[in-house]
Amino acid sequence: MNWKPDRSDKKPIYKQIAEYIEKGISAGDFPTDLPLPPERRLAEKLNVNRSTIVAAYDELQAIGLVERKKGSGTWISTDIWGLSHKRMPNWGRYVEGGSFLPNQPVVQRLRTETQREDLIDLASGELAPDLFPSETFQEIFTKTPFHGHLGYDHPQGNEMLRETISMHAKEYRDIQINPESILITSGAQQAIHLIVQCLLKPGDAVAIEDPSYAYSLPIFQTAGLKVFHLPIDENGVNPDDIEHLHKKHRLRMLFINPDHQNPTGTKLSLSRRKRILEISSEYGIPIIEDDPYSLTSFSGETGPTLKSMDHLGNVLYISSLSKIVASGLRIGWVMGPEKVIERLADAKQQVDFGHSVFPLWVANEFLGSGQFKGHISMLRQQLHERRDQLISSLNSHLREKTDYFIPEGGIHFWCKIREPMDEFRLLEESIKRGVAFVPGNVLGTKKGYIRFTFGRGDIDSINEGIRRFADVLRQMEKIKN
Repeated sequence: MNWKPDRSDKKPIYKQIAEYIEKGISAGDFPTDLPLPPERRLAEKLNVNRSTIVAAYDELQAIGLVERKKGSGTWISTDIWGLSHKRMPNWGRYVEGGSFLPNQPVVQRLRTETQREDLIDLASGELAPDLFPSETFQEIFTKTPFHGHLGYDHPQGNEMLRETISMHAKEYRDIQINPESILITSGAQQAIHLIVQCLLKPGDAVAIEDPSYAYSLPIFQTAGLKVFHLPIDENGVNPDDIEHLHKKHRLRMLFINPDHQNPTGTKLSLSRRKRILEISSEYGIPIIEDDPYSLTSFSGETGPTLKSMDHLGNVLYISSLSKIVASGLRIGWVMGPEKVIERLADAKQQVDFGHSVFPLWVANEFLGSGQFKGHISMLRQQLHERRDQLISSLNSHLREKTDYFIPEGGIHFWCKIREPMDEFRLLEESIKRGVAFVPGNVLGTKKGYIRFTFGRGDIDSINEGIRRFADVLRQMEKIKN
């Protein structure tokens, strides 16, 4: 046996050994009339601990390739090629080998932990239940008869809802768009996924903001894209950085969240918006504008979007009802040239054959009603109060320990911890104390930052959550010093 495990590989050593032996069994390299090498001898030969070999043999036994015989060692199963043997697939291998990458472990952990009722959730990027228009929805259910079609809908989504979205975009975002240039998606994330899968190919260079929500998405890595980062300051992305990246790497696409950006809360300045559009038209770089938060502006000023300033069709505009109405509706949309929308719609049909008709119906009734404007007004006021409470709590419990940018809309608060700290350990200890947040390096390359979400909790829970977080931070500082 000349093979050795690769210690630079991220895959555990015992799994590498198990895979090597499995391939050898399939190729007939290991005789079936003799046991496999004893654990201690194989450990010495491969320069690993005996426990590593035990784990590898356990893995092979679990999938039915080997049998443990007390007193005589580990043997290849006698009937693995027999007609009577029922062999279980190695699902672990399938899970690890799939081309669609999983979320980061910390993201998976947060999604699990935030289901706890006893946890104060300052991590989840959604609205609190008391901010949902539940009563209005109940009224729609009870007083408005449903006369919709119960079969498969139009490939681009319900025609009535697309017409309503077209009118909504004109009234609230100054975007002139035909229903034929709109595709309804299952939230904004599906829109991003469709764009990446349909319009880009492995090896293409794209630019995303740093930090940004897009940084946490494995979609780009799954597609084999080269991802480059654009630093953000208090006025958003610097257009000069975009131009520099393009000249060096020939960008195929730019992903940007101009209004109350996630996670920093910054708003891209008007002059930078104009310059970015100039760069887009000069070099032919498509812009993906992700706009979940512009209507949450505390001042009520919502313009202009890049799409409303785009006269060449360079911008694909994404928005949804997730951050302004209810995340559970799963209603989003993407606007762009008809040819592009048709391509995305075809791909969406291959995936899910369209939405359930009932969320589309409810969304259309609510978005086109007089109650929508009142809901947005309430939402702005409530989010403004919760942001102010978060600032007050930080000043009360963490004075001189944090620096932060004050957002004028959205639901996220970007905070820097002045004392160097292990963000993931800080999260683990905070979860033990009953409060969750998002570590900053899940969302970007810089260390020492965290994201609090103030849209998920009420006034009291925000204050209590920051108090618990402050206690954990002080305790960790004591241990460190």
